[in-house]
Amino acid sequence: MSSTKILISSDPAEAVPSGAASSRKRIGRWLQRHPRIAFGAALFSIILVLTVFAPVLTSHDPLQMNPLNRLKPPSSEHFLGTDALGRDVFTRTLYGGRASLMVGFSVAIAATLVGLAIGLVSGYFRAVDNVLMLIMTGLMSIPGILLAIAMTTLSKASLATVIVAIVIPEVPRTARLVRSIVLMIREQPYVDAAIVTGTPVWRILIRHILPNTAAPLTVQATFICASAIIVEAYLSFLGAGTPPEIPSWGNLIAEARNYIRLAFWILLYPGLLLGLTVLSVNLLGDGLRDLLDPRLARQMKGRS
Repeated sequence: MSSTKILISSDPAEAVPSGAASSRKRIGRWLQRHPRIAFGAALFSIILVLTVFAPVLTSHDPLQMNPLNRLKPPSSEHFLGTDALGRDVFTRTLYGGRASLMVGFSVAIAATLVGLAIGLVSGYFRAVDNVLMLIMTGLMSIPGILLAIAMTTLSKASLATVIVAIVIPEVPRTARLVRSIVLMIREQPYVDAAIVTGTPVWRILIRHILPNTAAPLTVQATFICASAIIVEAYLSFLGAGTPPEIPSWGNLIAEARNYIRLAFWILLYPGLLLGLTVLSVNLLGDGLRDLLDPRLARQMKGRS
C-alpha cells in the first residue's frame, strides 16, 4: 500500500528518482543506437581536455632545453621521457595538440563558411553558377598538399599561413555540396510560393534554404577538421608547415625521425595522439552522418 502511494504521490522530490531512471534508460538506448558518436565524442573530449589544460597538467616548459637530460627514457620526473634537446616529451605532446587542433578547428570553420557562401550564390543565381563552378573545378584539380607547400614556401611560415593554405583546397568540396543541396531545395513548392509572394531573396536563402544545409555541413566540417589536422602534420613533417619553434604534432614527429632507433618514445606518443584524434573525429563524423540521414535514421529506429 505504501509503494502505491509513492508511485502516485504528487511530491516532486519523490518523482525525481523515477524520472532520473527513465532519463538514464533513454540515454542508454541512444548510446546503444549511436555507439560511434558516443565513443568518438568521449575520446575527442579527453584529448581536447588534455590539450586545453596543458599548462595545468604539466610542470615543464615545452621550450626549455636541458642537454644533460637529452634522450632520457620515461621516468617519474619525465612521464614520457625527453627529446634530443632535453625537453619534456609529455609537455610538448600536449602543447603540440593545441596547435594542431587550432588548425583543424580554424580550417573547418573557415572552409565551411566560405564554401557555404559560394554554394548558396552558385546554386540560387544561375547567372554566376558556371563561372563559380569553373573556378571551383580548377581549384579541385590542384593537389591540396602541393598547393599548401607552394603557399607556405612562398610566404612567411606561420600558423595563419598554414590555415589559409589548407582552407583553399577544402572550399570547393564544401561549395559543391551546398550547391547540390540548393539546386534541389529551390525546386520545392514552398520556395516557389515564397518567390510568387514577393519574399526577398535573402529571406528565402536564410529561412528556406540555409536550414537544409545544416546537417550535411556539420558532417562535412568534421571530415574537414580531421583532414586539416593530417595535412598540417604532413606540412610540418616536410618542413613547410608551422615554424619549428611552435610545438605541433607534425613538428614533433619530424624532429623525432632522426632518433627513432635511440629514443622511440619521441615519435610514438605524438603519433599516437595524432592518430587517436583523427580517429575520434572521423568516428564522430560517421555517427553524425548516420544520425542526420533520414533514411538511415528510419532504418535504425525500425531495428530498435
